[in-house]
Amino acid sequence: MQYGYLELKLAWELFAKAPETLSEAERSRLFKVASRQNNIEQHILASGEAANVVVPAATLANRLEEIRKRYPSADEFIQDLERIGLGETELEEAVERDLRVEAVLEKVAAEASPVSVVDAEIYYRLHPESFERPQSRRLRHILITYDNGQQKDKARTQLEVLRMTLKNADQFGAAAQRLSQCPTALEGGQLGVVQRKQLYPQLEAAAFALGAGQTSKVLESPIGLHILRCDEIFPSGMLPFAEVQEKIIDHLYDKRRRKAQRDWIVRCCVNTEPEVELARNSA
Repeated sequence: MQYGYLELKLAWELFAKAPETLSEAERSRLFKVASRQNNIEQHILASGEAANVVVPAATLANRLEEIRKRYPSADEFIQDLERIGLGETELEEAVERDLRVEAVLEKVAAEASPVSVVDAEIYYRLHPESFERPQSRRLRHILITYDNGQQKDKARTQLEVLRMTLKNADQFGAAAQRLSQCPTALEGGQLGVVQRKQLYPQLEAAAFALGAGQTSKVLESPIGLHILRCDEIFPSGMLPFAEVQEKIIDHLYDKRRRKAQRDWIVRCCVNTEPEVELARNSA
């Protein structure tokens, strides 16, 4: 029963597929992981930490509903259960077991020591490359598309005139709302804050050569003709610690929680080499 459920769960966790769609290589990998994970989970549920762990009915119902939603129809869900030898009652029992394992691991993870601001700042100082902000620019554009050479010439002329007459961001935005054939027209042509490799290659060099407040020449991309305006330049440099402090704390605490779980699993499963990352929260 449990192996059937693990097959269902791990097929989605490892390959994002229904079990019957797996290749032979994927199926071989799945059964290897399922065997090892089943062994680990047996040790977890036999531990003292598992005593008195109860899964709330609402939590179980929510997880079962998550599983059903992976299938286009109820019939396909039932067919998959039948194929792996699971009835709905057996599925419910297996999911409840899985949730008990998760609860035990959560209890273990809760013993991880909290991360202080000092811990976070030390990490920040030791890993400056992780907090390097590349140069970026706040850009707007006006796009005009065309279907033939005549329309292209007309669009080019129109944009050439515009680029000489639009003196500020408000004028450019108003023109974008009237004329641009891009959905960004609704926002005054705003492309937002853009880094390198986020634009068409035909636009990038010109965009990153603009000074703040400057408008580009007429540029051509695969979707039409553009003019770009640079509203603001954000220079490259290290992100301020205050800006990334909470993310660092969350990252380090997550690492401590996972290490606490791995270390406990190794102690709990003395004769087992765990897969390290149990598939959690995925039925």
